[in-house]
Amino acid sequence: MIVVKVGGSLGIDYDAVCADLAGRYRAGEKLILVHGGSGETNRVAEALGHPPKFVTSPSGYTSRFTDRETLEIFEMVYCGKMNKGIVERLQRLGVNAVGLSGLDGRIFEGKHKDSVRAVENGKVKVLRGDHTGTVEKVNTALIELLLNAGYLPVLTPPASSYEGVAINVDGDRAAAALAVALKADALLLLSNVPGLLRDYPDESSLIREIPANDVESYLEFAQDRMKKKVLGAAEAVEGGVRRVIFGDARAGKPISDALNGAGTVVS
Repeated sequence: MIVVKVGGSLGIDYDAVCADLAGRYRAGEKLILVHGGSGETNRVAEALGHPPKFVTSPSGYTSRFTDRETLEIFEMVYCGKMNKGIVERLQRLGVNAVGLSGLDGRIFEGKHKDSVRAVENGKVKVLRGDHTGTVEKVNTALIELLLNAGYLPVLTPPASSYEGVAINVDGDRAAAALAVALKADALLLLSNVPGLLRDYPDESSLIREIPANDVESYLEFAQDRMKKKVLGAAEAVEGGVRRVIFGDARAGKPISDALNGAGTVVS
């Protein structure tokens, strides 16, 4: 069982990811794809006159401030354009993919965080009206039902709160929670860089290996959204996933290359 998370930043080759995924699926592997859509969401939000707002927590993590209107744009892109675009690619490659959000069947479930602490101009402020949370429960029964029937699940945020409200959750940490719940052999976090870089954006400074018991000490090398990937990797290995790989989704065979050791391997 392999959980593959592909990001939503510019430069990602979804055709390459889907072609590689299809080949491995046809060879009999059990795979689940989790995807993002941040780049396209930013573009659509700008076009609709509701530009994205990003906030930085006191601990240095950057996230999207998700008011109700932002959540609706988020769902439009993630659950609509991105999800169905990936499902269509896989269907054309002969893979019977099923696209669902974490809200469907409460695949991803967690607590709704209505307010967020953010640093603005050196001061910590509390912003209310947020629709975010963290995945605390995974509906493995629904995922296993699909896998055992031969389908390939293609999953995306948002998740459901315990009250049934849609919440924006980090895709990398959602994929980590999924990998832990399903006792996956490997979790792949694919993005538009070759892995974790010691000196971003210098791609020759790629960190090849991170010991599983020391993941959090590598947070200092993670820039912006890569911090959440490192956090997700730490949560996955802590939860029993044997191998987490930060890989490159820009070309080639992203999944096979990562499993063959390209990128940053946490084990």
